[in-house]
Amino acid sequence: MHRLIPALFLAFLLALPAHADESPVLDRIEASGELRAGLTGDYKPFSWEGARGEFEGLDADMAAALAEELGVRLVIVRTSWPTLMEDLKASKYDIGMGGISVTEERKEQALFSTPLLTDGKAPIARCEDTARFQTLEQIDREGVTVIVNPGGTNEKFARANITRATLILHKDNATIFEEIAAGRADVMNTDAIETRIMAREHPELCAINPDKPFTQSEKAYLLPKDEAWKARIDAWLAKMEESGEKRKIFEKWVE
Repeated sequence: MHRLIPALFLAFLLALPAHADESPVLDRIEASGELRAGLTGDYKPFSWEGARGEFEGLDADMAAALAEELGVRLVIVRTSWPTLMEDLKASKYDIGMGGISVTEERKEQALFSTPLLTDGKAPIARCEDTARFQTLEQIDREGVTVIVNPGGTNEKFARANITRATLILHKDNATIFEEIAAGRADVMNTDAIETRIMAREHPELCAINPDKPFTQSEKAYLLPKDEAWKARIDAWLAKMEESGEKRKIFEKWVE
């Protein structure tokens, strides 16, 4: 009978998910004692730079919670929408956070966590122009100036749908809404969650039909092609959901 114990114990060990042994990302995190979270720092409510250069926002808090869960220190790595995938491929960060939309193109190169929320593209414009920009047809007209930040799904959406209006690229997503408020652009199509936040910050701007966006897409965390790392992130997200911690963080920055 005693001879069966080692064999049964070995079978038990083999049945366990061997996360660290099969995960280059988890191996690197354990060896370095740090979690590298990629954030753009220009997309409210997910991440932005505070007055002293520190990162704030929903995903800054979620990144801190993940580092605590893993028992390591958090290192924020600045990335950008144009270099998001290149930086992941170059292993500059372990997890991309900050309001990243799930797209087929990105799925070819990376993995995504379980979705955090569903959102879509909606317009934001000066409140006096709300009636002018209810539909894409109204937006895509000669004489209208549409502004967009380059490199992400906002630009992709604009390129696909804006053919008659004037399209201008504004590299600094943190100041793009000031361009609309100042009259140097008329309208921007971005994620509905952002239109709500920015309309609160800029009283002269209005989110237009954010409950009925032009598109629907999921937002999730961007991950290297490491299945064990994805499993670890998904398990953590499920734990955050069950405990109510995810809801608390979301309500802090969105409500």
